[in-house]
Amino acid sequence: MERKRNIVIVGGGIIGCTTAYYLTRHPSFSPALHTVTLLEAAPAVAAGASGKAGGLLGLWAYPASIVPLSYRLHAELAAEHDGASRWGYRRLKCGSIEAVVTKEKLDGLQNPADENGKAWEKLPKQDEAAKELLQDEELPADLDWIDREVVRGWAEMGSPGATETAQVHPYHFTTSIAELAQKGGVTIKTNAKVTRLITSKAAVEGVEYLDRTTDEVNKITDVTDIVVAAGPWTGRVLPRAKVEGLRAHSVVYDVNVTPYAVFTDIELPADFIPDHRAKMGQKRQHKGRVDPEIYARPFGEAYACGEPDSDVPLPETADQVQFNEAHCDDIISYFATVSPVLAAAPIKAKQACYLPRHIRFGQESGPLIGPTVTPGLWVAAGHTCWGIQNGPATGKLMSEYILDGEAKSANVGNLDPRKFKV
Repeated sequence: MERKRNIVIVGGGIIGCTTAYYLTRHPSFSPALHTVTLLEAAPAVAAGASGKAGGLLGLWAYPASIVPLSYRLHAELAAEHDGASRWGYRRLKCGSIEAVVTKEKLDGLQNPADENGKAWEKLPKQDEAAKELLQDEELPADLDWIDREVVRGWAEMGSPGATETAQVHPYHFTTSIAELAQKGGVTIKTNAKVTRLITSKAAVEGVEYLDRTTDEVNKITDVTDIVVAAGPWTGRVLPRAKVEGLRAHSVVYDVNVTPYAVFTDIELPADFIPDHRAKMGQKRQHKGRVDPEIYARPFGEAYACGEPDSDVPLPETADQVQFNEAHCDDIISYFATVSPVLAAAPIKAKQACYLPRHIRFGQESGPLIGPTVTPGLWVAAGHTCWGIQNGPATGKLMSEYILDGEAKSANVGNLDPRKFKV
């Protein structure tokens, strides 16, 4: 007979929600034997990067050990739960443009600049393997929202006509998966900030959390399994995991354009300042090249993101994350130089989130997925900008770890937290 399990998931982002969902879909799951409680510190699930990310899915993403499984599961979830209408699942084309913007072209446009004169930092979206998949092509005719006059090159991701890139709306996807998990028997508690994991060397025992609505400290006892899936807050809950946050800004446009995900390499004149920076009295020169990303999204919008920054430490909870208006205006300025359509589009949102990074020896080391050195304590965190893409695989694998005792759907030994003595 399967023993009773009282499972607590810490974190209501995509990793926590998919873990909850796949636990209830596991063949061995029994409501008579198994309870699953998800604790989220913010007032709602998807309050962090899982609600403010781009939602790009790619067979060319990383790490390679889980990407194919997760990409397939996204398609299966969409087919089973009408993901096209519920969370905007669709295939789309993806590529990269090289653009050169002259001073003459900038007449009447805002001119982007960095207030500190720092070197431009890239988001960790493409690794070297992904870059090698880019194939030089002609700029597609239906990519009509990019100014062809400034484009000097277009490279498409993967083989022409291949279905290697897709997307979802991350907020709708995460909240929908959370709802499906609830229907499967999961209890979700929001405004529940975990303050302590109660463990011994031999087992987990319970979880202590602060109810932010009442300021009362509560405790869940007789816990058999704890899954720490708190994104960038994983390092706060479980310090030895060494997962931290990297802030990234983004802008959402109210615009309906053809479905493309576009990486950019924009060369700009080196001696100008944007209007919003000039008004702030900033006179520093720009560094010359920027590479923001722009994704057309379902539901009549486009999502743009720029460079990450370490200006503000990770706050206590996701609902306390603040954005820097000037950083968002920079993104708007960058795309105004290459897209008249975006330059004229209304802005729906300016926002920021923290990407969860697993850092070892000063470098990102890929996500942690699986058991820790403490029996019953599990970690699923550190997915950087590929949390939405790799959420389904991570959730399914965690359900297998917990209810089967091993990961069956993919070989993820390279992501084992015990390698790092977590």
